[in-house]
Amino acid sequence: MERRTTTPRPGWQQTVEEQGLIYPLTRYPDGSLRPYWDESAYYVFSLPEIEALEEVVEELHRMCLAAAEHIVTEDRFADLGITDPRVARAVADAWHRRAELPSLYGRFDLHYDGTGPARLLEYNADTPTSLVEAASPQWFWMEERFPGADQWNSLHERLIDAWKNQAALLPPGSPLYFAYSSADELGEDMMTVAYLKETAEQAGLATDWIAMEEIGWDRLSGRFVDNRLRFIRSIFKLYPWEWLTTDRFAGHVLDTLDNGGGTGSTLWIEPAWKMLLSNKALLAILWDLYPDHPNLLPAYLDGPRDLTATGWVAKPLLGREGAGVTIHEPGTDPTPRDEPCCYQQLAPLPDFDGNRVVLGAWVVENESAGLGIRESSGLITDEYARFLPHVIL
Repeated sequence: MERRTTTPRPGWQQTVEEQGLIYPLTRYPDGSLRPYWDESAYYVFSLPEIEALEEVVEELHRMCLAAAEHIVTEDRFADLGITDPRVARAVADAWHRRAELPSLYGRFDLHYDGTGPARLLEYNADTPTSLVEAASPQWFWMEERFPGADQWNSLHERLIDAWKNQAALLPPGSPLYFAYSSADELGEDMMTVAYLKETAEQAGLATDWIAMEEIGWDRLSGRFVDNRLRFIRSIFKLYPWEWLTTDRFAGHVLDTLDNGGGTGSTLWIEPAWKMLLSNKALLAILWDLYPDHPNLLPAYLDGPRDLTATGWVAKPLLGREGAGVTIHEPGTDPTPRDEPCCYQQLAPLPDFDGNRVVLGAWVVENESAGLGIRESSGLITDEYARFLPHVIL
């Protein structure tokens, strides 16, 4: 693994925007705009490195599924902050019926510098983003800058195949809706949904799309409807389950939830059991089940314990782009947090020329499918992180 600098292509911003990345710049607190898509540098991997990472990702995914089984079987929902019995029942039912429910993708965030084993930082298998840039612009960048080279990137093909494989699980005779929140001002969620909608269409599915805020509730039929009063029978949502089960329509969501078997009226993708894999408590449960595993970092739910000697990171159980994450150096007093957290051993992000890097490794269905790399100036990968392409040489 190596970081190399290069000269960006002339007109790169227009190029990546045409390829679906309509948010190539990030606005900083001082008002300045700086590249989010950053092709002034790129990362190089060897084929054996990538093959080893693929194996790690698929093993981690299997371990996470085993952890989900453990949470459901041992009734550890409270450890995840799931205290509403109705929500816990819905998640457990979805898990037991998972073979009947479409499930698409997830993204592992990994600590890796090319010299030791990759280690899991967290897993988002409910609403992962940075998909568009990983699947499309970086592939076209490679074809232009390194014709004949390769990249860890089969995302587009795998997504299409996933929709084909799971098409029979969708309710017949109605379109699959794709939903995003209009509160996202950058357009990232909208473009992620638009891209996934395109892959579904290429798989032969009938689709439509809608903003979450436009979804209506028809009192007469007791069903969710679109802005033309058509029943929403199946819907992919880039909207976290923890919001879906706590906002003002939560009761209707649970009342009409199709968890397989045709018992409800709306099938949601990702399914409710993905709540188990997008909660930082998963990290501590994995450490319970697989202590000293080379691809895990020690993690606990009741405090940093012995991590005071090595330093630790306190992570809220739910959050996005580093929100609420705090770093504690070795020897720091274990100050308690007001909110439930996962306490994970501090593993400072690898430093490449002053840039802190995290690998985003994608899983589609149950197979590794690609890589996206984000860099940050500090130890927390936040909303000011940059996306850099990679190549296998």
